[in-house]
Amino acid sequence: MSRFSRSKAVLATALAAAALAGGGIALVAYTSLHDVSGTTASAAPTATASAAHPAAQTSGPLSVSEIYKRVSPGVVEVLATSSASNSSPFPFQGGQQEAQGSGFVYDAQGHVITNEHVIDGATSVTVRFPNGSTYKAHVVGSDASTDLAVLKVDAPSSVLHPLALGDSSSLQVGDGVVAIGSPFGLENSVTSGIVSGLERQITAPNNFAIDGAIQTDAAINHGNSGGPLLDTSGQVIGVTSQIKSDSGGNEGVGFAIPSNTVRSIASQLIQSGSIEHAYLGVAVQTIPADVAQTLGMAAGAEVTQVRSGTPAANAGLKGATGTQDVNGVPYPTGGDVITQVDSTKIATADQLRNVIGSKKPGDQVSITYVRSGAQHTVQVKLATRPS
Repeated sequence: MSRFSRSKAVLATALAAAALAGGGIALVAYTSLHDVSGTTASAAPTATASAAHPAAQTSGPLSVSEIYKRVSPGVVEVLATSSASNSSPFPFQGGQQEAQGSGFVYDAQGHVITNEHVIDGATSVTVRFPNGSTYKAHVVGSDASTDLAVLKVDAPSSVLHPLALGDSSSLQVGDGVVAIGSPFGLENSVTSGIVSGLERQITAPNNFAIDGAIQTDAAINHGNSGGPLLDTSGQVIGVTSQIKSDSGGNEGVGFAIPSNTVRSIASQLIQSGSIEHAYLGVAVQTIPADVAQTLGMAAGAEVTQVRSGTPAANAGLKGATGTQDVNGVPYPTGGDVITQVDSTKIATADQLRNVIGSKKPGDQVSITYVRSGAQHTVQVKLATRPS
């Protein structure tokens, strides 16, 4: 996992590919490329619009050209300047670095959505609109766990063209999507493709898992980060965030943060400026029913690692002690297998993460798990996910 910044040159830094996820899950399904100067892909369909997010007038699928004409006035370029670290192992030390990405107007109050990794560490942020006007922006709030940030610009209403958020949960593989952004600083560039996959898991800038990401083959490159992924009605169904690439360029595998996540996170950031995620403190792996039978274990989310001092550790949950191959695939063995949280049955690692993610720090949950064939239930008070 690599992150990128641009300041007349692309400076690469390493980002670890594994982490203990907020819902307690550490599995990272893809080794992707974060891009502080941009990259990613995603998509989703339609949803009801609010006064802050006017709906596109739709009577059927729009052409790429029609989508571009309708939506491009609301897509912006984000420029974030930060002081170069004196300890940086890269060139251009001691000066300033400028990260370049994309974003879009969220509402008529001047809020702009972009990626957290675009503005991370910035000492100043500016937003450039399609008409060439540039405005200083301040960061209202950011959330590294979902790689989303909200900016605020004091711009006249004449340049503010809010985009409508769609419903990413209704998206289907094969649906057409359009990405608009500023790859390599080429403002308001448009690419198109399809939704290549759903429910992907990618790694956030703070190494926690982002679940439910949208995969697309629409061309995404450095500078696209934070820009909108749109459905064929012109509604935002995702925020482009990462690519999977061996070369560092577009290879047709991009990922976007789904719009339903954007809607939830943005509203909380605007309201309070920060977000707290519930935290269990375990890494887990799915044990499918057929594999569980072979291993002589229960099916569910097996705990592979427990972080010291976390709610999971305090509750006495135990991680895996070994591995065993089943049809050439290694599975952890010896760990507790979580089968239920409160009244929700747990069959996969994603389900566990989703359930924990729906809770708040301080919530008490009942966790049922199987250890050495015996079922146990323990009460756990969830903590706040570390930054």
